[in-house]
Parts: sequence; C-alpha cells; structure tokens
Amino acid sequence: MAARHDAVLAGRFGLGPRLGDDPAARRDVAAAIERDIARGGRLPPGAEALPTSAAALAENGEFQPEERRVAAQKERETAEKAAADAIEAARRAGQRPPPGYQPPAARIFRDEIAYRLRAAMEADLGFTERLVWFWSNHFAVAVAKGDQLRLTAGAFEREAIRPHVHGSFRAMLKAVEQHPAMLIYLDNRQSIGPASRAGQRRGRGLNENLARELLELHTLGVNGGYSQADVTSLARAITGWTVPGRFDDDAEMGAFFFNANRHEPGAKTVLGRTYPDAGLAQGEAILDDLARHPATARHIATKLARHFIADDPPADLVARLAKVFRDTDGNLAALSRALLAASAAYPEPRKLRQPIDFAVAALRMTGRPAEPGQVLFVTQLLGQPIWNPPGPNGFPDTDAQWATPDGLKVRLEAAMTFARQTPGAANPLAILDATLGPACSANTRQAVARAESRPQGLAILLMSPEVQRR
Repeated sequence: MAARHDAVLAGRFGLGPRLGDDPAARRDVAAAIERDIARGGRLPPGAEALPTSAAALAENGEFQPEERRVAAQKERETAEKAAADAIEAARRAGQRPPPGYQPPAARIFRDEIAYRLRAAMEADLGFTERLVWFWSNHFAVAVAKGDQLRLTAGAFEREAIRPHVHGSFRAMLKAVEQHPAMLIYLDNRQSIGPASRAGQRRGRGLNENLARELLELHTLGVNGGYSQADVTSLARAITGWTVPGRFDDDAEMGAFFFNANRHEPGAKTVLGRTYPDAGLAQGEAILDDLARHPATARHIATKLARHFIADDPPADLVARLAKVFRDTDGNLAALSRALLAASAAYPEPRKLRQPIDFAVAALRMTGRPAEPGQVLFVTQLLGQPIWNPPGPNGFPDTDAQWATPDGLKVRLEAAMTFARQTPGAANPLAILDATLGPACSANTRQAVARAESRPQGLAILLMSPEVQRR
C-alpha cells in the first residue's frame, strides 16, 4: 500500500519514474517537493547559452536598425545558397544530404524546446517542471502569431515564469504582463492612449486585448465581477507598455519600455478604486491589487486543483487553497504545500496525462533521449503543440479534451512508435520492474507478460493506467 500511495503522489506531482532510479526505494514526495521549492527560481543548466528575449528579437527585421536589417538579409541569402549547394553536392555524390538552412526563428525555437525537454528529463520528481508548464499555459502565448513569438516563447517561459513558480504570484504577474512576448501576442505594443501625445499626433488608439485577458484569464476569472468599463480603464492604464522597434527612439529595441508619450493621461478607475496618474506606476498598482483580489485567489485555486487533483475539484479544496493564497499574499510555495497536504484525501489517480506529460513520461520510463523534433511531432498529433495553444486561454485542463476516441487512438499509435524506437534488447517486464516496481498492478504485469512481442509489451506498458493516469 505504501508503494502504491507513493507512486500516486509521484505521478500526481511529477513527470513519471525514470529508468535507472530505484523503484523499491521509498519515495518521499513531500521531501522532493521541498527540494524543488528550496531551489527557488534558479534556472536549469544551459540557460546561459540561450538568448534573452531582446537578443532573440534582434534576429527579426522589425527590431533591427536599417543597416543591420539589410546586412542580415544578405547573410540569410548567402546562408540559404550555401545550404542549397551543400545539399545538391551531397545528392550528386550519393551521400546523405546535410540539414538545410534554418531561419533564426526556427533555430531559436528548437533550441528552446530542447532546453525545456532536457530540464524535464533531468528533473528528479519534476514538480517544478509541472508548475512551469501549468503557469505557461495559464499565461499562454502562441507561436502561431508569427516569428516574433517563435523567437520569444521560450525566453518568456525562462524569464517571466520559471523564476517565480515557487515565489510570488504578484511578481510573476508583473513579469508576465511586461514581457515582450505577452505585449506582442496580445497587441499591447500597438495600444496608444487616444488623448496621449502620440495618440493625438498619430490618430491611433486603444487596444483592449491584453487588459481583457488580464482580467478574464490571468487574474479574476470570467466570473470575477469586472465590467467592460473596467476592461477599458485598465487598457488605458497600461498604454505605453510597449516593445520598441526600429522606428522607435531612445529605448532598447526588443525590451520592455514604458513610453510616456503613448500613455493615456489622467486617473483610472478599476473595480471601484481610482488610481491617480503616475505613469508606469499606475498600471503596476492596478496589477498589485488584482493579484490580491479574492476572485483571483479563487480563480487560481480552482485551476491548480483542477490540474493536480480532479477535473471538477471539490469546493472545500478550492476554498482551502484560496484561503492560503489570500493569507500568504499569493505565496506560491505555500500554495504548493497546501495542495500536497490536501492530496492525501484523494488516494486514486483522477487525471489523464496531457500529451506533453505523456510524451515525457514515456521517454523517462524507456530511457530514450528527448529529441525535440519527435516530441514536437507527437504533441502536435495529440493536439497539444508546445507553446501553441488555440487561444489566450491556453489548452483545456480536463480529460474531455484528451480522452476522445480519436485522441486515445493517436495516443496508442504514439506509444507504439516510442516502443518500436526503443532498443530491441529492451525487455518490457524489466522496464516495468525498474520503473514501477511494486506499484504496478497485477493486471498490468500480466498484460505486459502476455504480449506477442517486446514492442507490443512496451506499448501496453506505456498505455497502462499506471502511466496514463496521474
């Protein structure tokens, strides 16, 4: 029973067992979570090799001085020709062609995916990674918006999400709303106060996208008690929050900048409170109050309980988590501890692993390296392409999204692919013993043992409740 209980908690809060770990050792999930919390906002190794969001955007013509833009275009044309010549030479020689030219946005996006997957594969329990994925989906951006998002989606996760998953929700909220990726994704970069100096000069106006999603998705929730007037007033308060490009002066291109010339002057009223005109500080003061609002506490508590416990989380659990959120001023480490403490009341797995969770669990269990191209392909097939949700509300967090007949069919095909690509000497029963150990049910062990081939046995293991459920 102890092994089963430990396995349930490890699956609920982690990424699944790794081949090579000792399954017979008592897994103290609470201690593993505390170790993750103690590491705080430290980034996994390898982050130093990746570009900041500003450096990544410098690869895009919109964020390059004219002379650099012209030079970059010539460099791309030269690189494309060299790659095409190398491919043609290999073809004529009957050799395997080298990779073709990879544009900066594709290269940086792939490098960021590789970093994300490496962090997940090397994690012990993987609780921090689960939180990073949860918050990246809560504060969703989508690379379908274009190259500027492909360049910055990974940096957004590293710069605005990772440092805060065990820290302050208020600090995370500010980092997110002022990050270039979010400002570009929800069009605040183009938002100009109608009565501002720039608005009067250019005749351009307000964009409410970021303000609306900030209230509806990021803080209060859809039933959080705000009005359209609150959306408009918040949108006016955050005018001037922008990302300078090559036509802007006196600011670092590609980095967050408060442009006072675009800021709508005057006091703003949001949720009944009036905020005096204080430039950048006006919008930041509103964010602080939204982060502390009871509706935000309830919204975040509901989403965390739905993600980690059940699709329809018990009302008493949500109430307890919301109280912890309020009492600790949005301390996310305290919220994690409360979630773990409450988890004992729910001894059985209730959630189906999401596609990215399943792909990583399968790779950890089989000991195979995480190849970015394959994981991108699998998650795309399963309906959860990395950093590319269908809208600002992210991917759904309920089984109804993933447990469809077509979804389960594709999931089985993915399991078979993982199984076929695992070295032929891999014995599925040996993998079962080395990962699940005594936590494995007799039914799963029997089904794996009766498989007609090793790949089939491994696919059965990967589709078992012990792997699919958390």
